[in-house]
Amino acid sequence: MDDTELKYSRIIERVCTVPWAMRPETLTVVMDILSQRAAGVRFTADEARARVDAARSDSPRGASRGVVAVVPLVGMIIHRPDFFAETSEGATSVQRFVSSFRAAVADSNVRSVVIDIESPGGIISGVPEAAAEVFAARQGSKKIVAVANAEAASAAYWIGSAADELVVSPSAEVGSIGVWTAHVDASKFFEEKMGLKHTLISAGKYKVEGHPFGPLDDDARAYIQERIDGDYDDFVKAVAKHRGRPPGDVREKFGQGRMVGARRAVELGMADRVGTLQETITRMQGPAGAPRKTRTAHDFSF
Repeated sequence: MDDTELKYSRIIERVCTVPWAMRPETLTVVMDILSQRAAGVRFTADEARARVDAARSDSPRGASRGVVAVVPLVGMIIHRPDFFAETSEGATSVQRFVSSFRAAVADSNVRSVVIDIESPGGIISGVPEAAAEVFAARQGSKKIVAVANAEAASAAYWIGSAADELVVSPSAEVGSIGVWTAHVDASKFFEEKMGLKHTLISAGKYKVEGHPFGPLDDDARAYIQERIDGDYDDFVKAVAKHRGRPPGDVREKFGQGRMVGARRAVELGMADRVGTLQETITRMQGPAGAPRKTRTAHDFSF
């Protein structure tokens, strides 16, 4: 195994040890790309991005206008910048989103903040904290509005639901409330393709639990399930708090892990109204005579 193959096998191992609040079809594409890279298949940046983008719909990117700051939450959500830089240039780090959001909220020239969302979700790390920050901003003088334009799935919905108001564009979907992870038994890949057989030497009863060099045992499966259940419970409670609904409603009525169309989402209480990003910006700008300075998210310091 050369250095590149070893690098990607380690990335795959990392992907399979974190909980995801993300649409499964998107993560499946990412896993396929990483697996092929580990096997020696090479993709250009454009080819990799095209494969990931094909798993989600396209929509216009946000801009900021007048006294309304539009902060984008676009693409796969990751914790820190560049974690999946080689897989998709469309990813958004929680850190960058929060920095941009904070700057918009702090800007004295901004009267309201619109979060422009087009995301299948992503890694949970940092998402509860980002959603809590959006929710806390509702206590200030500025209205916080999130727009599903045209997808707010899983972790993206977690964050978007924390706004004062959640708007869904007519063709958009929201939801996918759930958490999942995957274990990959890569023993045949290493033994048959690479000619490698692994012997694990460790200290600490559970140190190598869930390793990729063999099947998942019952104890490891139970532990992983416990973690996933805990993250799901946090997700449900957060959405219930954001939307002012009992946790039982979120579990039973908010799609049960499925995506929900715009009008149905409003009927269920998952969102507040159907409308486009432009309609929302215009509504937030107020009367026709209101000041209309042009600002973009990139104008804010990170």
